[in-house]
Order: sequence, then C-alpha cells, then structure tokens
Amino acid sequence: MNKKVADIRNIILKHHLWFQNSIPLIASENITSPAVDEVCASDFSHRYAEGWSGQRVYAGCVYIDQIEDICMELTKKYFDCIHADVRPVSGVVANLVMYNAFTSDNNGKMCCMSIVRGGHISHGPRFAKSGREIFGTAGTTRGINVEYLAFDNDEMNLDIDASAKIIREFEPELVLFGGSVFLFPHPVKELGDVAREVGANIGYDAAHVAGLIGSGYFQDPLREGADVMTMSTHKTLPGPQHGALVSNREDLIDKLRSCAFPALLSNHHLHNVAGLAVAVAEMLEFGKDYHKNVIANAKALGEALSNQGLKVLMEHKGFTESHQLVVDITEFEKTIGLGGDIEKLLESANIILNRNLLPYDIAQGRHYQNPGGLRMGTSEVTRLGMGKSEMVDIAEFFKKLLIDKKDPKKIKDEVIEFKQDFQEIRYCFQSENKAYEYLKFY
Repeated sequence: MNKKVADIRNIILKHHLWFQNSIPLIASENITSPAVDEVCASDFSHRYAEGWSGQRVYAGCVYIDQIEDICMELTKKYFDCIHADVRPVSGVVANLVMYNAFTSDNNGKMCCMSIVRGGHISHGPRFAKSGREIFGTAGTTRGINVEYLAFDNDEMNLDIDASAKIIREFEPELVLFGGSVFLFPHPVKELGDVAREVGANIGYDAAHVAGLIGSGYFQDPLREGADVMTMSTHKTLPGPQHGALVSNREDLIDKLRSCAFPALLSNHHLHNVAGLAVAVAEMLEFGKDYHKNVIANAKALGEALSNQGLKVLMEHKGFTESHQLVVDITEFEKTIGLGGDIEKLLESANIILNRNLLPYDIAQGRHYQNPGGLRMGTSEVTRLGMGKSEMVDIAEFFKKLLIDKKDPKKIKDEVIEFKQDFQEIRYCFQSENKAYEYLKFY
C-alpha cells in the first residue's frame, strides 16, 4: 500500500478509536446508523444527477430518481408538509435557496437573530455594525442587509415587543427564526403576524431542532406560520451531512425548486440523499422515543451540572426545551481560563464539546476564540443508549476537572472505562455493528 494512503487510513482509525473512547457532546453532531452508512457507501457516491427527479440532465438516473422520490415522500410525511426538497447539500445551501426565493438581489432586507446571541453564520451580514468584516453568508453571497431582532438575555429568546418594533420600522422581505444556540421555541406566530403586516415572508432555520420538530416536540413552525423551514440533516435528525427544506405553500413550490437548481446546485451528493431517506425512515419508526429521551437527557444533564456547582443558564425555565445546554464558565477565568481553555481541558480528558459566546460576552470584551460559555448537546450520547443516570455521571466528570482540578489524564481513563458500555447505536433498524467501526480495521 502507498505510504500516504496507509497514513490516511491509520489517522482515520485513530479518530474512530478516539471517539469510541470519548463522550461526544457537540450539539451540532450526531452519529449515523449502520443502515445509513451502508447506503452512503454505495455506488450512488460515484454518480451525477443534475435537476429534479424525472427531469435530469444526465442519463443513468433511473434508480437514483426512485430513491430521491422515496426520500422526498418520507420527508413530507415526517414533517407533515406538501413540499420537500432534499437536494441542498447542507443547511447553509438550504438557507441560500430560501434567500434566493424571498430577498432581492444585492439589496434585500432580512431580520434575524444576531450571531453573538445564537444566530448562525449563514444568517450574518457581510459587515458588522462596527464596520468589521465578518463575511456572513447572507451578506456575502446575496448582499442582504440584515437587521437583528431584539434578544432577551435573561430568557435566552427573542424579545417579542422590541422585535416587533424593529420589524415594523425596518420592513424586511424575510423574517428568519432559528439559530445555533436554540434552547427554547421561537415566537414564530407572534412575530410572524407582524412580518405579514409589512409583507415579509417567514423562514425558520431548523438545522438544530429538525428531528425534535419532526418527532412532534419543541414547536411546529409550518403550522405556526413559517413559509419555509430549512435544515441540515445531521444534528437532532441523525442522518448524513446534507440539507433539506420543506414548505406547505403550494404556490411557492416551483419558485423554491428553481432557486435550488440551477441557481445553486449541480450534483447534490446522491449517496447522502439515500442516507437521508434511511435516517428519516428510522425517525418515523423510532423518533418519538428517541427525541423524547434527547430532551429529557438535556434537562437531566443541566440539573446534574447545576447540582455540581456549574452555572447552567436558564435554570428557572428547566435549563432547556431542546437538546442543548449553555454553561457560563466565567467563574473559572482566573483559575483555568475561559471557553477556549476549558474546551481544550475537557478534550484532553476525552470530553468533546465546543466553546460558545454568551449573549453578553462581546459587551464584556470577550470574543469567540475564548468566550465565556460552553455549548453542549445530548443527541449523540442518547443515541448511544445513555439515560438520565449517565447524565449524572457526565456531570461528575465536569466537577472533577473544573472544580476539583483533578488530573485530566486520570479522568480520561475514567471516561474511557465509562464509555465502554455505550458502543451500540440505538433507535435504528440495524444495531449489531459497533458505533465507531471503520471499514474492516478491527
């Protein structure tokens, strides 16, 4: 074997072994089932299929069309809608489809949540108000003029009255809900009514909470007034890395289709469309139980971390209604450091999560590289079979590292031992394979 190829394979194996022995708490990640992995590794990954099913630019798409049709039908059933486009290759591309449909070229107007308060970089303008370039997707690729909705730091949610005033004064073409830090449902109906007053369309970025929504939890944006709901498909919806958008507006279907292809897409990663079809079928079968436990585990982890002395935000509201938690770790600034420092410390003990800006960080002089917060999620650990008692165990690891200041190497050994009982993927059709197996290396 070529040495470079051998090196690549060995590095990937090391990665698999690392995650096999780690506690994965990244809120924007999940793990796919063996059944999903199987179809993603099929010949579909070699093929091209520009266009809509039945209207391809390429030959050789007979079976590809059948799979894409199945994926669309399953997605429509899961989200109870009349239109599903499963061609966007990511949640960001799904958002671009929505921007194409609802905003003017180079001078469109949109209201959304600011990045520092939980909005996603795909919602951002090209320039921050200070004039510093941030290259947000909405501003960079579409030239959209973005006005941020008002945010209530104490409730970790949009301020309805103040945001309504902003919408009425700014008169956007699009009002967008959703974000990356997403603890509680957004006021889609209340602010959607205001958006209609000024002639705006209503979008909802469900990248983080799509699985929760499809399984009947969190909220129901399409019934609450959203014209389009976009998503990535690898977070609470445990599919391959891909994107999708859904709508109940029959009058928008043709426009949304053309705003995806040929406007933004050529080929659209057909193997991942097949993988998404299997993942949605799994969630139609197992999603009710799975997502109920994801949310229960997030609440249990919040309570356990709080009981261990950590400052978990939103205790007065049960910490969260989603898969996410946010922890303020500024009390450790003088002894350990801030978010970037603590992220590295936890990683050295095989606990994987990410640092995150708190809503008040920028005003207090902190930045995204070393912010005052941590974000974590329970989607993956739940899919590996963990429950409320394991959330208590995980919180104990945090206490040992952050409060007791124990040696991360010793805690790493404890984490590895703890993780050995959680190697199988649950809530899926096929579970005999181990979670982190890679090809036939073992």
